Amino acid sequence: MSETLTPPQAGTVATPESAPGVKRLFIKTYGCQMNVYDSERMADVLRPLGYAPTDTAEGADFVILNTCHIREKAAEKVYSELGKLRELKDERARTTGNSMTIVVAGCVAQAEGEEIMRRQPAVDLVVGPQAYHQLPELLTRTARARGERIGADFAADEKFDSLPEARGVNGPTAFLTVQEGCDKFCSFCVVPYTRGTEWSRPADAVLAEARGLAAQGVRELTLLGQNVNAYDGAGPDGSVWTLARLARALAEIEGIDRIRYTTSHPNDMADDLIAAHAELPQLMPYLHLPVQSGSDRILRLMNRKHGRQKYIDLIGRIREARPDMALSGDFIVGFPGETDRDFEETLDLVRQVNYASAFSFMYSPRPGTPAATMGTQVPADVSLARLHALQALLLEQQVAFNKAQVGKTLDVLFEKKGRHGRQAIGRSPYLQSVHAEDADHLIGQIVPVRIISGQQNSLTGELLGA
Repeated sequence: MSETLTPPQAGTVATPESAPGVKRLFIKTYGCQMNVYDSERMADVLRPLGYAPTDTAEGADFVILNTCHIREKAAEKVYSELGKLRELKDERARTTGNSMTIVVAGCVAQAEGEEIMRRQPAVDLVVGPQAYHQLPELLTRTARARGERIGADFAADEKFDSLPEARGVNGPTAFLTVQEGCDKFCSFCVVPYTRGTEWSRPADAVLAEARGLAAQGVRELTLLGQNVNAYDGAGPDGSVWTLARLARALAEIEGIDRIRYTTSHPNDMADDLIAAHAELPQLMPYLHLPVQSGSDRILRLMNRKHGRQKYIDLIGRIREARPDMALSGDFIVGFPGETDRDFEETLDLVRQVNYASAFSFMYSPRPGTPAATMGTQVPADVSLARLHALQALLLEQQVAFNKAQVGKTLDVLFEKKGRHGRQAIGRSPYLQSVHAEDADHLIGQIVPVRIISGQQNSLTGELLGA
């Protein structure tokens, strides 16, 4: 899944403080968009037990850390946060006599469950990413041993079958998981070990959830999956649907005006999906298509199963179908054995593709992956220098893309109020943040906006006729 240009930051799922007497739930989310979706669904399954989200761990009755295991620093942030939570838990028990339940969920929980319980005694439960639907059952048990771990296997179908139909949404956009797991086994990646192999939700289930979201005012859906374009869910007639077929069916739902998807693999970018981008106006002209390296030698070591030229040719076909397509990608620098020449080939690929945005990271060895045992690890100072050089080029392209929008009129879906006056903030078709004055009455609507300036991370627009 995609993250930010810098290492992933923690986020929260929260609403204003709960009323007195209501059990308070605090969820802190690390990593990808799928974790954001999972956190929202954990709040949904706990709502019938009387848990209302709160925006702080202080005073919370139930705290969940929904974790990411992609990079070492992300996992260490979890242990740091657990130390702080232990202090809060002890202080609350000492001063009020009330308890705080602490749960570690997500991919770190799946990969390091025993280690979590050993390192942090304050943790009550460890729950893998396919088992969080069991939280109500665990919480209602009359007796339970501290440190119980669930979710060691992968049963995504059971999880989705058990989730409540109603979702708590806030705003006109929503994530919708359609696929989980990965069969690619890139040599640097832990996802197949923490999320399992590829599995796709039945199309009927996806469409039903989408209709429910549309009924709540959602206008834009982002379809999620570790390899979302590998989607091969069962259709209503028993046939296998591709992501393109699913997107066409979603586009027929009244109220769903925009569809996005992430994250994709180049090997799964099928002809019908490329054609859908040309033919389906609801499918936004923004594609996140990770490549990781521009060097064929490194791509082979990464076990990416595609080469540099195949990726470049694929981008050409996509842009032929949708000339205004904005591209995003993922890059890893300092992969074991990467030479200066390999890195220069990555820079050359970036120049050829010309990205609207991209996410880049230093290689981080993950235990249990083949790359972690490769003997030619790149020195950290070399990797850091390469990262800075790559990010400078990517930032230059991002700024240029944003500035190229000046003078154009873009359809903007306004999502929330801005910081000043009647300002509102929304998203362009290319996923750029757009802010405009005197637009707070347009939240939830898609409105043509004239772009008057482009910054590093956002656009400034004005309403037509303003």
